[in-house]
Amino acid sequence: MDDVGIEEAKAALRSAAHKRRGQLHPSLRADAAREAVGHFLHGVDVAKGEIVAAYWPIRDELDIKTLIGRMMDAGQPVCLPVVVGPELPLELRLWQVGAPLYEAGFGTLAPPDDAPRVEPDVILMPLLGFDRRGTRLGYGGGYYDRTLAHLSKRARLIGFAFARQEVEHIPRQAHDVPLDTVVTELGVRNFEKAPIT
Repeated sequence: MDDVGIEEAKAALRSAAHKRRGQLHPSLRADAAREAVGHFLHGVDVAKGEIVAAYWPIRDELDIKTLIGRMMDAGQPVCLPVVVGPELPLELRLWQVGAPLYEAGFGTLAPPDDAPRVEPDVILMPLLGFDRRGTRLGYGGGYYDRTLAHLSKRARLIGFAFARQEVEHIPRQAHDVPLDTVVTELGVRNFEKAPIT
């Protein structure tokens, strides 16, 4: 499949994934978020001092705000992404304890402009979809792709999604970095690194 065909296939998958995720009742979303956070805390090892890039959930994304709070309370460095331009990588700003968050566009919140910029060791990312090989389906803006290409080190990628967001197959392109792990309300799944197809 050429790049045009892959993009068309991904667009169709995104449309279906948005619909599937949007059909979840708010109470089920809240229960799933609580379960997923618990699975992360008990099933994912993050070393003390590793910088974790989290996300402030928007719309119907799996809500990890309690996980962010737990990590910060434990002294884990946490940064949040900020969109600074349509074709630029995300800016990853350290969220220091007690610092307020500000509206950062797209309905999300972020640390202030003067917060330190950091490179994460672990990146937690919201997903529209994922498959059994760890291929991730995002919103199509390329922000995470540009950010990963821009980093000087390979961060561990952990996707957060509802179990119903798993799909049979997501085509990969050369720039698509697969997930190391996905966390859902059903548990933690680690992926073997598979070749791009």
